[in-house]
Amino acid sequence: MNKKFLWIALFYLAEGFPYGFINDALPVYFRFQGISLQEIGLLSLIGLPWTLKFLWSPLVDVFGRRKIWIISCEALLAVTLMAVCYLSRSGSVSTVLWILLFGMAVFSATQDIAIDAYAIEILEPSEIGPANGVRVTLYRIALILAGGVLIAVAGFIGWTGAMAAAACFMVFLALAISLAPEPLSIKGRARAQSLAQAIATPLKQFYAKGGFWAVMLFILLFKIGDYALAPMAKAFWVDRHFTPFQIGLVPGTVGVAGTILGALLGGKLISRWGIFHALWILGGLQAISNLVYVLAAATEPSSAMMYAAVIVEAVCGGLGTASFLSFLMSICDKEHAATQYALLSALFGLGRSLAGAFSGYGAQHVGYPVYFAGTFFVALPAFVLLPWVRRWAPANTSNAV
Repeated sequence: MNKKFLWIALFYLAEGFPYGFINDALPVYFRFQGISLQEIGLLSLIGLPWTLKFLWSPLVDVFGRRKIWIISCEALLAVTLMAVCYLSRSGSVSTVLWILLFGMAVFSATQDIAIDAYAIEILEPSEIGPANGVRVTLYRIALILAGGVLIAVAGFIGWTGAMAAAACFMVFLALAISLAPEPLSIKGRARAQSLAQAIATPLKQFYAKGGFWAVMLFILLFKIGDYALAPMAKAFWVDRHFTPFQIGLVPGTVGVAGTILGALLGGKLISRWGIFHALWILGGLQAISNLVYVLAAATEPSSAMMYAAVIVEAVCGGLGTASFLSFLMSICDKEHAATQYALLSALFGLGRSLAGAFSGYGAQHVGYPVYFAGTFFVALPAFVLLPWVRRWAPANTSNAV
């Protein structure tokens, strides 16, 4: 296997772990500490740095090396994690604790900026597809480690021991990342000379390609069908009277495995077909897979149909994600990768937020069958924009790695 993929695997393990800790493990930990549901609910505001990270991404393009940013953020995450563990024992969220939590999110989001930029710089066009399969796989594994394994470990050794283990894991990741090679494409090359240049040049490069607004709209819409489906899928399982164990086992575990399988398969297909053809074929499968949930909701309750809906949607979602992330990476300039990718990720993150905010209202008022059908139809407008997307997609990335 290409050695670069080993480094991609390590970097995205490092990227996913703090995100999973903050979003999955912390709410459980805080509830065990007696913190109120209202305060736990406010944790969603801690996610703002991941949405707004494009605001300080030019700093990563201008100052220092990607690795220095990543290693520094990992070290700061380890320190703040232990501080959060110490300060949260009072049973309430103090001002200092809120500041620490927000700091953790900022460090994690900043690390994401640098990791995405590093990946764009180190990969050749023909490597992007397979690398994104590895990327999605290790990111999901990191979420499982932080949001599942860590909680289970806390049940045996206590939360303090589990937090200490998580902090040590972050330190280990920082040490391992310090051994990663610098991208050959940037050795000896000057970075942007000023913040103004780092902000203006990436936008000018995108706009100069033509069809800028159409491509930005495509990025906003490409996964919106998936984003609209996801918040209501597990609620549907609950309303079909499945047990917490079944929900954790099938959507929570088998579904994640399906996404990983789809991402790895998608990476191989991208290397054969090229990014543009993978976008419309795998993106089409991603949209069509939502219809399996329509069948599950419109027919008599059936465990087999529910399991099929999870597996088909997860695998096809992984296929679509691999092609989508490959496209985003391929259109970023290596020199301005941090700023450009942060802008693009903020855009599709906006689509996730908008779709998620509407999902509960839609499902409540029209019912699951009609709502799930609607998630298929809202995915279709993105395909109308493919002629403009084709002008941006690399002409040839189909050489196998």
